[in-house]
Amino acid sequence: MKRRIAIPAAIGVAALALTGCGGASPNGSTGGGSGTSDKLVVWNWGDADEAAAAYTEDVKAAFAEKHPDVEVEIVNQPFDQYYTLLGSAIEAGTGPDVALFNGGTQLKSRADSLIPVTDELADLEDTLAGWPAFQADGETYSAPMFLQGFPIYYNKALFTGAGLDADNPPQTWDELAAACTSITEKTDASCFALGNKEGLGIEFFLSGFGSGVFTPEEYDAWIDGDRDWTSEHAVQVLQMWADTAADGWYNEGANSTAMFNDSFDLFSGGKSAMVIGLMSGTAHWKQFDEFLGEDLGFMMPVTVNDGTTLALPAEGGIGYGVLNEDKKELGVDWIKATVDHDALAAYSLAGGQITSDTTIELDTDIVSANDIVAESAGSKPLLHTALEAETLDLLHRLGQQLLGGEVTVQDAAAQLAASEG
Repeated sequence: MKRRIAIPAAIGVAALALTGCGGASPNGSTGGGSGTSDKLVVWNWGDADEAAAAYTEDVKAAFAEKHPDVEVEIVNQPFDQYYTLLGSAIEAGTGPDVALFNGGTQLKSRADSLIPVTDELADLEDTLAGWPAFQADGETYSAPMFLQGFPIYYNKALFTGAGLDADNPPQTWDELAAACTSITEKTDASCFALGNKEGLGIEFFLSGFGSGVFTPEEYDAWIDGDRDWTSEHAVQVLQMWADTAADGWYNEGANSTAMFNDSFDLFSGGKSAMVIGLMSGTAHWKQFDEFLGEDLGFMMPVTVNDGTTLALPAEGGIGYGVLNEDKKELGVDWIKATVDHDALAAYSLAGGQITSDTTIELDTDIVSANDIVAESAGSKPLLHTALEAETLDLLHRLGQQLLGGEVTVQDAAAQLAASEG
């Protein structure tokens, strides 16, 4: 029998730069905003699949109920160029009226270009979780559509093949290291699937394991902007990243492997025993379940240091921001349409989403999904999304260099510290 589970409302979340919630439409263009009141130009990075396309149609229908005479022009941009194209369009004065943003760094670094909608969305505050990812300096710039986070998934069959207890995954860093040794020695799989061609792997590593490294006080200070990359535990994370590569935890050629979706295909195909994946959009419990079924497991971060409190890293994922002051009213109603209860409810199971709407129940017998939702109440925001855009870009480059042994941990820490002043 399937369990019906309500998504908890008390989710401690803050800000996320998810790295791809969908694919781009092949016929995307670079259209600009409209100057007429009967048209709304919306930019996003396209629909990943049929479920996402159906959700988009539901959103358009919900918007049309309020504005039946307004034409909605949706422009799909390629995700790998999305923010570059958007920035150029904004600078040239040809940007859209409304644009999709990843919560956290990507939205907050562009807050100066966005129209605050704090008062207009206040009536949704008690229904949706994930707001901090779309807030800056006391203002709200969007409503979270889905929750996003970095669960650690594992392949129970490969665990068993390596002589490990598939029902009791590692709980400490030492146990995880021992498990990786067993996996690489006793199976043909790598311990973790990793795609770092774009430099994104260290984001997942930092946020995925961070709660087991930093004390709760250090964690909260990091999110609030009070962090020191040369501190003991920040350096420790960088060292762990370098050491895991040196110890052979990852698939060969990780720095030339795309994360989306090549690395996740390695995990789905049984070529890696574990992966730090996502909980919505893509590389999530529903997609992995299609390949692994009952062999799919979910585990929490592991304890690295004493005095830490493990937490699922999760927060608001994506949301639309208003760029055109003249279209603010239409933009707000578009945002509200994206979090329409019926639209989100239909998409939640079909698309593998864990929605921001805390009143929606997820009807599934997929154990990992149930376990993820059960841990959501104690979740903590993602560490990497608290970083400024320039620091995040630097972290990507240094992550690749650390993986390849091209820079020392101490030098990487010093560069990151200097980037934040």
